[in-house]
Amino acid sequence: MPSQRQLRVGELIRRELADILARQEIHDPELNRFSITVGEVQMTSDLKIATVYMLPLGGDQADDALEVLTRNAPNLRRKINKRISLKFSPSFRFKIDDTFDRMDNVRRLFQTDMLQRDVQN
Repeated sequence: MPSQRQLRVGELIRRELADILARQEIHDPELNRFSITVGEVQMTSDLKIATVYMLPLGGDQADDALEVLTRNAPNLRRKINKRISLKFSPSFRFKIDDTFDRMDNVRRLFQTDMLQRDVQN
């Protein structure tokens, strides 16, 4: 279970990272061609590693976006370090956010005939 501090720092980083990406503050044409949603940032207990769960708009080319973000991680780290005052500037690990896929699967399960029969009884 993450601590209150981990949650707070993760949310701060999520907001700032989303803002940096939306304003295209990193001067990389490969990165700026994506519209990236930052769903969540999970911090390690020592606040030195931030795992960023992201997904490009529409979910297309997620692997390409992941590669470009990983390549630009040092630049993003510097930008975040200028915006947020932390003892250590966390390094970023990027992962594809599969929350929407899991929600679709659960929604499909709830719509199955067998489940609908059980709910109505």
